[in-house]
Amino acid sequence: MSKRTRWTALLAVVATAAFLVPAAASAGNTRTYEVTIYNLTDGQPFTPPLVATHKQPVDLFDVGEGASFGLKEIAENGNLPPLKGELEANKHVSNVVVALSDSPPLEQGDDVTFTIDGGPGAKWLSFASMLICTNDGFTGLDGLRLPKKVGDTVSAGSFAYDAGTETNTEMFSDIVPPCPPLTGVETMVEGSGTSNSALAEGGVITHHDGVVGGLGDDALVASVHDWDTGAPVAMISITRTN
Repeated sequence: MSKRTRWTALLAVVATAAFLVPAAASAGNTRTYEVTIYNLTDGQPFTPPLVATHKQPVDLFDVGEGASFGLKEIAENGNLPPLKGELEANKHVSNVVVALSDSPPLEQGDDVTFTIDGGPGAKWLSFASMLICTNDGFTGLDGLRLPKKVGDTVSAGSFAYDAGTETNTEMFSDIVPPCPPLTGVETMVEGSGTSNSALAEGGVITHHDGVVGGLGDDALVASVHDWDTGAPVAMISITRTN
């Protein structure tokens, strides 16, 4: 099985698992929210966002701190199940959803709308999603306050972050396989959906510096894959519906 096939199979597993996560609260105490996540970039597709409602901040990530194993797997490999499992095992988490568009991943300029429940005391929402055309870039929010009343809407932008777990080689051989075809770049390099210990960085989460480019035909192209590092790469809008 090729690396590209394994990565596609992983997305299929995530898609199936997304509908198997039960809400923790009974129906009478559950609040429901309609959520839309927008990809604001021109050249960075996202993996399906992993989204959780929870009772108190769960420290999905903190700038200046090391990434958890689950977050590292999303940022490097687009591998959602480890962090999904961490969240499901957290007693403060009410519900977990993988936000799947009609044809995942969430491509540049597109958006995905879904519903998620929150049980008693679940006043916050967090999410994370890989920037596919990076070594270990991701976007997300950690502990956004949910709207209080039915009909209320809360919106926020999310920036791009570097997980600090893998060297930014920008070479397609070190980046997940879907990047070139999703962004219209031709290469014979297959890419990789697994971590390479030789590239392990051991750093901390920082704001991402973007794509430098200029490394040849088999590497990221700044004019295609870069973004405005001073602006959000995603926006989330949450409306309470009941």
